[in-house]
Amino acid sequence: MSEPNRRPVPQKSRFNPYLIYLMIGIGLIIMWFSYSGGEPVQTDWKDVSTTMLAKGDVERAVVITNQNKVELYLKKDALTKYGNREKGAKINPNIAQGPQYYFNISSNWDDQKMFSEAQANLPEAERIIPDYIERNNYFLQALSWLAFPIILIVFWLFMMRSVSRNAGGGGGSGGIFNVGKSKAQLFDKDSAAKKVTFNDVAGLEEAKVEIMEIVDFLKNPQKYTNLGGKIPKGALLVGPPGTGKTLLAKAVAGEANVPFFSMSGSDFVEMFVGVGASRVRDLFKQAKEKAPCIVFIDEIDAVGRARGKNVGWSSNDERENTLNQLLTEMDGFGTNSGVIILAATNRADILDKALLRAGRFDRQIQVDLPELSERLEIFKVHLRGIKIASGLEIEFLAKQTPGFSGADIANVCNEAALIAARKNKTVVERQDFLDAIDRIIAGLEKKSKIISPEEKRTIAYHEAGHATVSWLLEHANPLLKVTIIPRGRSLGAAWYLPEERQITTTEQMLDEMAATLGGRASEELTFNKISTGALSDLEKVTKQAYAMVAYFGMSDKLANLSYYDSSGQSEMSFGKPYSEKTAEVLDQEVKAIIDGAYERAKQVLSDHADGLHQVAELLLEKEIIFSEDLERILGRRVAQSRLEELGFVKKDPTQVS
Repeated sequence: MSEPNRRPVPQKSRFNPYLIYLMIGIGLIIMWFSYSGGEPVQTDWKDVSTTMLAKGDVERAVVITNQNKVELYLKKDALTKYGNREKGAKINPNIAQGPQYYFNISSNWDDQKMFSEAQANLPEAERIIPDYIERNNYFLQALSWLAFPIILIVFWLFMMRSVSRNAGGGGGSGGIFNVGKSKAQLFDKDSAAKKVTFNDVAGLEEAKVEIMEIVDFLKNPQKYTNLGGKIPKGALLVGPPGTGKTLLAKAVAGEANVPFFSMSGSDFVEMFVGVGASRVRDLFKQAKEKAPCIVFIDEIDAVGRARGKNVGWSSNDERENTLNQLLTEMDGFGTNSGVIILAATNRADILDKALLRAGRFDRQIQVDLPELSERLEIFKVHLRGIKIASGLEIEFLAKQTPGFSGADIANVCNEAALIAARKNKTVVERQDFLDAIDRIIAGLEKKSKIISPEEKRTIAYHEAGHATVSWLLEHANPLLKVTIIPRGRSLGAAWYLPEERQITTTEQMLDEMAATLGGRASEELTFNKISTGALSDLEKVTKQAYAMVAYFGMSDKLANLSYYDSSGQSEMSFGKPYSEKTAEVLDQEVKAIIDGAYERAKQVLSDHADGLHQVAELLLEKEIIFSEDLERILGRRVAQSRLEELGFVKKDPTQVS
């Protein structure tokens, strides 16, 4: 049964009026070429001279001088006779007015002589003399003159039709006159798009509280205005990529029963001067007409970068004009009562200060990477549509994905389903999720890569060095597993469970650096030579050491000094914010820290040489070893992990498959 209150959806007409013009044009061309009902039959001079002219059946001959052609008009009593000839096509009665035949001549053809010789046996009174005309195709000439104007007129009609189609649409993006219109997509209660609610957003509890307050303000404004409160003008969602900023904005659109305008920051930028500012004005004009409403600008750093930093070099005046108009609309002399601006960016440090002040973006909402409990909730959301094996511990998956964003977790769930389908399984099992995590972190396995036995032994001792040092040092990250199977660009890999700390001490950083250098230290102690396999390790350690000295002040000679610019605006200077002498001291301190970490790694491996060899040989045998293998060889880790400190797991850091 159909619902009585449902309005029929109007069907858009597919008829194109330009088809009428095309049909008329084709009809005129057909009429032009078929005005006589048929075409004359081509023949040759020999046939004409021996039959038609010799027997006196030609009533008239016309020589077309500019086409080197002669047309023949037959007498009425000769039409039937020549129409049934085997040589030529049957003459159409519709061309009785002629010409019925024609033949081509050369430029030096003597028509007078030829016609006289062909009619020599006829009486003088019955002989014909050819007429001479010059025939021009005025239709084609006129068409050639009118072709270019016609093309311009058709193009103009097409553009005007596009303009008229979008003129009343309230911000349509088509048409040359709508280039300054806003490209924002409108969502309201009548929108057919699938709505996202806060139930679809796992984790982000603190962010949801602040966002839900804005939604509640729009639903129940008296609750706040009775106490003298005012509606906030804007909220800026700040956080790393993939943490759910855009998803949170979609949930606001689904929860709030008010119009919701969604637009990207790059949609304001155009090659034409003044278009960005025009689109900002049009966006706020539409928003004010539908107030109260919410305007969401994704990736606002596309237009919100700090102004005037590169004047004379690469300053983009059009972008700055767009930003100026945005600042004016958000908090200028005009009023935009009832319009709330939501924006998202992962580069808040480069935004203009005028954009971040109170009155424009009244609050900044941090959307950080999820913690363990939040990852657990995110896994529950993304596992809704996946057939998982019974008894699968979702908490185990959350523990295996430290540092993963919400988008990364969604990717893990999808990759696990693809891996299970590739293996023809009916459900997704625990090992499928572990394989998916490995695939995302380190890349696809490359078992077909050709590695010599000597290279494989070097890789095994390199990875065994990482595993041994990280297992024995107190503050290093606990190991999960080690493999010498090539993945991605690496020839081997070690998986750790990074401690989710809020602060990091000097001892923890030094232990992590020593564990990172354990691979090269193992190569030097075992083979008395080093290889290029430690490139990524050296890069990581060098960056950590420079951060310790230049940013965190963790050195003796440059203690308590930081040259880090958290604003991202390069306000200190155009170059380094320290002298050349300080730079030399900084390099010396970094070198001393790295040398110390390397010597610590060598000392640990020298003291536990037997354990190092056992781990390496086990790696060569199995290619993959887990934390319980290291516990059996090197003993139990004494250090308590961060998860144990917080009470999430028992005092057993090797609970892995």
